[in-house]
Order: sequence, then C-alpha cells, then structure tokens
Amino acid sequence: MRTTKGFEPVHVVYRRIDDEFLDPVHFRADSALGCPGLIDAARAGNVTLANAVGNGVADDKLVYSYMPDIIRYHLGEEPVLRNVDTWRMGEPEHADELLDRLDELVLEPVDGSGGKGIVIGPQATRAELDELRREVLADPWAWIAQPVVQLSTVPTFVDGELGPRHVDLRPFAVNDGSRVWVLPGGLTRVALAEGERELLARWGPRTPGSSPGRPPSSWPPPSRSPGGPTTPGTPTTPGTPGTWSARMSVEVDVTRLA
Repeated sequence: MRTTKGFEPVHVVYRRIDDEFLDPVHFRADSALGCPGLIDAARAGNVTLANAVGNGVADDKLVYSYMPDIIRYHLGEEPVLRNVDTWRMGEPEHADELLDRLDELVLEPVDGSGGKGIVIGPQATRAELDELRREVLADPWAWIAQPVVQLSTVPTFVDGELGPRHVDLRPFAVNDGSRVWVLPGGLTRVALAEGERELLARWGPRTPGSSPGRPPSSWPPPSRSPGGPTTPGTPTTPGTPGTWSARMSVEVDVTRLA
C-alpha cells in the first residue's frame, strides 16, 4: 500500500464488499472496487482476508433457519443461543397459515442484506401486504417469516438525558486456522430515538464499543478436548483460516430486532 512514507506491506485486508467485486482478475472484470491480484496474494499466503472469500453463504437467511440442525449434526451439541423462530415459506405445511398472518409477522427475503426487502407486518399498509403476498406466492423459497420480537432496553445517555434505548451487540469470533473463539466485548448499536427498534447500520444508529466488566484471566481460551462440552467462549470446529465469523451474528441481531 502506498503511504506518505512510501510503500508498506499489508498483512490483513478487512473485506466489506461482495466476492464478485473483490478482484477483477478472478471475478467481475468491470469492478472498480476491488484490487487486482488480491486473490493470488491470499492464496500465496502473503495477505489474509477477513472476511474470507465464500463466507457469504452464512448471510443467506434460509441457511440461518437450518443453523440449529447444522450445529446438532456437525458438532453433536445443542445450540448455546436459540434462534428466533423462523419458518420457511417454501414449506407447504407452514405457508397457508403464514400467508393468513402476514400482518402479524416479519417477512424477509433470504438473500437480502442491510434490511433490504424486510416487511414488518404490523407496520405495513394493506397495499404493501398485498404486494408481499404476490411476491411470496411467486417465489416462496425466497422468503422466511419470523415473529415480531419484543425487545428490552438499556439506560442510555442521549442529548444530556438518561433514557431507555434499544441496543444490540455485534460479537466477533476469530478463526486462527485450528480453532475458533469469541472475542470479549464487541460493538453495540444504539437506536437514536426512544422506541425505535430498527438498528440496521444503514438507518443511522450510533455504534460505540462494548467491553466486559472484568477481562478474562487468560485469552484466548484453552482448546476444547475432543467430544467435550461447549461453553460460551470456547473454540468450535475450525473453518477457513482468517475468517471473522461475525456476519451470522449480525443477521441474528437483524432478524431478532425486526
């Protein structure tokens, strides 16, 4: 990377764009966002990408609906945190009942991001619900449904006054190639207005850092013995080295807060 002091090596690239725009040599040739040759550099081990290429599969909300079963099948464990109840609109046993309750539910396109396409039933107009019904009937597997979740609040100092605000926590998990562990603390998104529940970044919430009240005595935590129980903060099955596994947590927050 060119700096005011000359060229400096880059060890880690924090990626925030889609795979197809990342490297015009390997993906979209017309991309002006990516860096030519970045994929070759990553393959050679000269730079680490976080998030790693391909981890966007976890952003698919249909995959989210299967996560408890994926955990049970691959890890032989029960999930530590429950998913929000999620119904797949493509499954006939759910579809008819859910279509009659669109005004009570949150409907999300499975491939949406940043809140794009979400319809919050209790806040939608009749015309919006009718259009939603048509879209779901045309492509039911492109949608999931969830209940509207009631949120708690935390005391927040805003504009010189202390008041309740909805927040969510974005935790981060690090994969070093042999194990995965959750970092202490994270980022907290705070709704700007009292009673506001949409905490998606594109809608303008503030994002301060959060930290635990008492730091752990040792970090990262020791490795788990094979077949041992899982507790919060312990490593799980490794995946792609250098991957930050926060995106699914973000999706969990988004759907929980919808």
